[in-house]
Amino acid sequence: MIRPIGVNTWVWTSPLRDVQTRKVLDRVAALGFDAVELPLEQPGDLTVATTRAALEETGLAAYVVGAMAPGRDLVEADAATVAATQDYLRECIDLAHGIGAPAVCGPFYAATGRVWRMSPQQRDTAYAQWRDNLAPVVEHAAAAGVAIGIEPLNRYETSLVNTVDQALEGLAELLGPSLGLALDTYHLGIEERDSADAVRRAGEHLVHVQVCGNDRGAPGGDQTDWVALVRALDEVGYAGPLDIESFTADNDTIATAASIWRPLAPTQDALAADGLAFLRSLTGGDDA
Repeated sequence: MIRPIGVNTWVWTSPLRDVQTRKVLDRVAALGFDAVELPLEQPGDLTVATTRAALEETGLAAYVVGAMAPGRDLVEADAATVAATQDYLRECIDLAHGIGAPAVCGPFYAATGRVWRMSPQQRDTAYAQWRDNLAPVVEHAAAAGVAIGIEPLNRYETSLVNTVDQALEGLAELLGPSLGLALDTYHLGIEERDSADAVRRAGEHLVHVQVCGNDRGAPGGDQTDWVALVRALDEVGYAGPLDIESFTADNDTIATAASIWRPLAPTQDALAADGLAFLRSLTGGDDA
């Protein structure tokens, strides 16, 4: 199956704001990508009018991702924190709706980097809290015609949702047309015994896929079994994009959050271009 290939603007900059959007999207389009992932780190960073205009001029399809910064929590948090987190997620959904993006994805349960030990009973309680606090956001997404993709993270970034099975268990009856899973090959490579099998277990609930090498660099030439992974995506009928998510080491905030301590390619453009070329060859698309 030939899929759109996209890239997250975190490859070049963080945070992305209106003043930079056209320049960064011009670069993404010039490299030959079909789609772009737009992170909304703070409400107001990106406005619908400016973002939509840049997308129309570049012809790129858009997807929105959220960032669970410290203080954004839906589990084991006070009422004010939960409400503020819900409001932030609604902002992400409203941006997606306004620019025609079909999905908003991210680890929408607890702040990235927040970890704590849980007994099985405590985990059950946390998952129940998560469903209760996520439900109003899912309702907002359904009304906007936008799907939410919940991303499991590796054990060093969260202790709540590390695997596909945990995500399916935790979301339970909330899963449906407006709520599914967003899978990132980097996290799959750490937490799953078989990434392709994890894709199969996500199945019909798979909303979005992010890709990178096992070192967080460009996909291709790394330890990932890309052929098996793409075969599994075909089997479950996933027709969405493969979006490269990597990061620049030149931004203190994002580099620290993602533990990027060294350059992952000679240049960020090279990382994106190499990843694009590999994904085109892998999925049978044109090189352009």
